[in-house]
Amino acid sequence: MSETGIQVFNHSAMATQFQVRIAGEEKTYAAQTAQAAFALVDDLESKLSRFRANSEIAQIAQLAPGEKLRLTRPVYDCLRLAQRMEFATRGAFSVTAAALRHQPTKPLWALVENEFTLRCDSGRLEFDLGAIGKGFALDRMAELLREWSCPAFMLVAGGSSILAGDAPSGTAGWDCGLGENNSSRRHWLANSSLSGSGLAVKGEHIFDPRTGLACSRRHRAWALTTSAAESDALSTACMILDETEIDDVVKRNADWLVFLNEKNEWRHLGQRPVPPLV
Repeated sequence: MSETGIQVFNHSAMATQFQVRIAGEEKTYAAQTAQAAFALVDDLESKLSRFRANSEIAQIAQLAPGEKLRLTRPVYDCLRLAQRMEFATRGAFSVTAAALRHQPTKPLWALVENEFTLRCDSGRLEFDLGAIGKGFALDRMAELLREWSCPAFMLVAGGSSILAGDAPSGTAGWDCGLGENNSSRRHWLANSSLSGSGLAVKGEHIFDPRTGLACSRRHRAWALTTSAAESDALSTACMILDETEIDDVVKRNADWLVFLNEKNEWRHLGQRPVPPLV
């Protein structure tokens, strides 16, 4: 008889550990699906990593003002989403946040939609996709798993980015912790993404794109959305925004929910229902 429990597969990419969990599928087929998803991540890393000399992100950093670079569709889509998240978060999220450490003003750029190109308008485009790239990869992996008829899955990138598909048969969802490792606060997650940002691992590594200064407003923030790229970017922005600003941002987006940890107390902001506790 075929084994159709929850199959777990791991892969190192984007300077972290990716995990694919697939429920209700035969083991060999689940393994083939996971390997296809990991191959997709490796391809995305070759295009999106600023540490790869031949990546499109590295090529973008070499553009002079007025120059353009034609992009592949995944890179174009990722940067277009980054633009949208920068606008939605009042500029608290930006892929050029760290650029202000090396130049006096924020570099400016634009996407030329009918050409699938990026244009450098000013400054050096030092893009860092660390706060959206892994989530973007999880979203693309989820599309692939659904194409392969594996809708019940959970995808994890580094422990701080989670994207859940359909719930395993007979369950309310995937068991996910909210907070530090082995948190006692756990929720059932299905067809949504949960991402966290904080200072515990890397210290003050999050920069306010509006000032260029390291931000230490709060210890940790988590965001729940339908897209892993959105939840990654939103959780980063919530480390920078004050509570009134966060409340305004999530009120404008009905699918967004934010959890804040202040003095060991968790609060949530947003109109989206809170997932049921485990």
